[in-house]
Amino acid sequence: MKAKHQRLWLVVGALGALGGAGALAFSTLGDKATYFYAPSDLAKGAPPTDAIRLGGMVEQGSLVRNGATITFRVTDFARQVPVTYTGILPDLFREGQGVIAEGRVDPATGQFKAETILAKHDEKYMPPEVAGAMKKAGPVS
Repeated sequence: MKAKHQRLWLVVGALGALGGAGALAFSTLGDKATYFYAPSDLAKGAPPTDAIRLGGMVEQGSLVRNGATITFRVTDFARQVPVTYTGILPDLFREGQGVIAEGRVDPATGQFKAETILAKHDEKYMPPEVAGAMKKAGPVS
């Protein structure tokens, strides 16, 4: 076989391996993807049963602590979703601040069962997903 043909087969083999690796990575990522929802998005239809991220602001006066279990409401100023979380909250978590909760919606109660709570890291930062969802929900009243 000529050197030219050997290089051609090497390039074809490398492209095939790269394509296979990319397809495998995308198929795995699709199974693990966590979609973002704002409270108004959840109100539009049936709540998803897969793991999601719920983002918005922690509603003022909604935080209740009962031992290690914490309940609060996440709002985008148009709708609210009740959230239950058991565990240790981030130091920056408080009412009136931006939050993203990762978990699932309980189809029986409509309550969001959070497995992870992410709080913003300073006074000026808001996750882009939360800012976009709140802007889409309408003006703050």
